[in-house]
Amino acid sequence: MFLVPFTREPRELSRLFDDTFERFFSPAPGGEGAAARSPALDVTESDRAYTVRLDVPGVAKEDVKVSVEGRQVTVQAQSQRSEEKKEGERLLYRERSMTSYARSFTLPTEVDQAEAGARLEHGVLTLTLPKRSARAAAQITVN
Repeated sequence: MFLVPFTREPRELSRLFDDTFERFFSPAPGGEGAAARSPALDVTESDRAYTVRLDVPGVAKEDVKVSVEGRQVTVQAQSQRSEEKKEGERLLYRERSMTSYARSFTLPTEVDQAEAGARLEHGVLTLTLPKRSARAAAQITVN
């Protein structure tokens, strides 16, 4: 049997892993330049409506914007950073920062915008999107 002792790893390989892990585990930068996260969502369908649930933790209902255009639904949300400071305190380290969420998706049928609703509870945004009723086809009488 032939054994080769491996005493040192190549410098380039070590640096590759260090850079990768540092980028992966370092906190995401907050601020307006940060990329928006795509929230996880579940879509269910009934005879009359679609129900969509999206995870947007840390977001207040005033900071959520939902737009519906035909079959296209767009959700944008942004958590606000709390800047409250108590007298005699100073910030030593901050990992919790402002987070943006954005997600667009297309449903199989058009949505009735006037009847649509949204509710935000415990970091979960629930959209109720009624399907647009199909209008009865008008018949033309031939004279």
